[in-house]
Amino acid sequence: MKALIFAAGLGERMRPLTDTTPKPLLRVGGKPLIEWHLEKLAALGIRDVVVNTSWLADQFPASLGDGARWGLRIHYVFEGDTPLETGGGMWNALPLLDRTPFLLVNGDVWTDFDFAGLPREPRGLAHLVTVDRPPQATHGDFALDADGCVRADGGHKLTYAGIGVYRPQLLDNWQAEIPKPAMANGKPKFPLAPLLRAHMALGAITGEHHRGRWTDVGTPERLQGLDAALRG
Repeated sequence: MKALIFAAGLGERMRPLTDTTPKPLLRVGGKPLIEWHLEKLAALGIRDVVVNTSWLADQFPASLGDGARWGLRIHYVFEGDTPLETGGGMWNALPLLDRTPFLLVNGDVWTDFDFAGLPREPRGLAHLVTVDRPPQATHGDFALDADGCVRADGGHKLTYAGIGVYRPQLLDNWQAEIPKPAMANGKPKFPLAPLLRAHMALGAITGEHHRGRWTDVGTPERLQGLDAALRG
């Protein structure tokens, strides 16, 4: 299994910290956010990790190198000066991910979730990790059925944790849901959520509810709080 780390965001809500440092390279608990993921992926036995980049892209290889210090092979894929959003970013990285299921994690989250519990072969096209709605996003994203299927709507919505296992086939015929995508850097720019919702209606997206620690590091205050908690 390979892994993809989303690391191309502009980090606008994190300024001025992200004026000079991309968000996944901001430090918490003594090391960059992205290193927490790299260590867990290496422990899982994953060897190839694709890191998509855009904002301050040169800092990633300068900081992480080729991944050898973790026993990994890091492959960098540059989206261009304008990030392609989640769907476009995944589409842009697919040539480096083969046609087998891959683990995806957002580079700007921290969690104690154990990646080893994820299915290597999801039952459908994707398996998503969800968490309780955080205070800054009380609307939630998706609902989770008793049979493990993720639904677009439901009585108790959870928040997508930015972690999952995806089959590349999820993006087959993506233009059926995004017929006129925006273009950036000569590439399609589009969100992943419409594709997920379309397949949820067919019961093709499964998921689980992580009740442990999880933080979306979206503001300097949340970064500071997480750093204090990890150092405490």
